[in-house]
Amino acid sequence: MIENTLQKAVDNNWPMLFIFTTVIVTIRLVYLFVHKEKFILYKELFLLLFLIYALLLFYVVTFQDVNYGTNNIVPFKEIFRYKMGSELFIKNILGNIILFIPFGVFVSYIMKTRRTFPIIIISLITSGVIEYTQLKIGRTFDIDDIILNVIGGFVGYLIYIILDVISDHLPSFFKSDTFKNITIIVVLIILFLIYTNYSLWGILR
Repeated sequence: MIENTLQKAVDNNWPMLFIFTTVIVTIRLVYLFVHKEKFILYKELFLLLFLIYALLLFYVVTFQDVNYGTNNIVPFKEIFRYKMGSELFIKNILGNIILFIPFGVFVSYIMKTRRTFPIIIISLITSGVIEYTQLKIGRTFDIDDIILNVIGGFVGYLIYIILDVISDHLPSFFKSDTFKNITIIVVLIILFLIYTNYSLWGILR
């Protein structure tokens, strides 16, 4: 279900993503050339992925699953309404957490901090703005969605911290730009293969 949401978001927005990516990459490359700054592939790709993620997030929270239910301002009211492991639980509980895990990773990387408070505050404000916007466009406001989004942001922050701590103890080669460039290219290739229903291990979705 979560996978279908992501695929639908990509399928419905590929023209915008294609144009946006082309324009942003062009501007960034020209900027680096004009200012004679060093091009570091993994940093540029990571920031580009964050922008693409933000666009897909915008689509998911504003155009998908429009409903006209009632607003919820009682914390945990909706969270405990769904049966563990049910379709609605996966969609509304796990979905809202997973939706913000990349956000926590990206923001932690950009902030370059191991402090919890800034990530929680940024996740809280972002999710709050999303819920308010949904309310104004005919959807519903749900305080539980904010709670779940913040949890997702925190999980993303923990992932960043774990990777950052591991990085501190790696040999110098594994900290080099060359290794990081190769790593992000491999990760992107694997994600592309998974998305296109093909796997190097012969496992199909």
